[in-house]
Amino acid sequence: MICSIYRFEYLFIMNYLVIIRHGLTEWSNRFTGWTDIDITPEGAEMTKKYAVRLKENGFKFDIGYTSVLKRGIRTLEIALKTIGQEYIPIVKDWHLNERNYGDLQGQNKAEAVKKYGEEQVKLWRRSYDIAPPNGESLKDTYNRSVPYFQNTVLAAIKNGKQVILSGHHNSLRAIIKFLDNISDQDIVNLTVPYCIPLVYEFSQTMQPLKHYYLAGDEEVTQVIESIKNQTKRV
Repeated sequence: MICSIYRFEYLFIMNYLVIIRHGLTEWSNRFTGWTDIDITPEGAEMTKKYAVRLKENGFKFDIGYTSVLKRGIRTLEIALKTIGQEYIPIVKDWHLNERNYGDLQGQNKAEAVKKYGEEQVKLWRRSYDIAPPNGESLKDTYNRSVPYFQNTVLAAIKNGKQVILSGHHNSLRAIIKFLDNISDQDIVNLTVPYCIPLVYEFSQTMQPLKHYYLAGDEEVTQVIESIKNQTKRV
């Protein structure tokens, strides 16, 4: 994935989508799923920090999309307020919710590794079609989130709207899998960092032209490594 900061003076003629993963929560080291946990003060400050880069790069939005979970909603509201665009309409829909982690919801990730083994937990967290007990796989999440994304979010962009979307790790992994045509095997390697805006530019025929984070490679890597280490913290 391309990870670099760009400054565009011609954004007004582009079709673009900005994706933001919600900020840190009190359950960042737990399987949260559909449990409605809010972001922490640290998560709010991190959201503000990276939202400033949207303002610096001249992004203007017409509409925002998010899930019905408060961590997604709050992240979007904070980002928009930071850039002075809190007046735009926000659509909240359950199809953009995080994957349902079933019996794992609420469990500490490190304790789950001790209980079930590192490989099994990795399969539940990262594989495409293996679901935790009574939960959703990434494939299930894809089949829920991507059709909504195609029919609603991409349709809005096609109609000339500039869109910002605040989401969750696995619903975003599903959407990125679709946009980047990532294989079922390779999706295991994709981690989406907290809060750093991911920009997609589209052609007039809605083909993705390029995508990039509003951060340097090292900064993106640091945030991703902190996420990977969540299974090591009790």
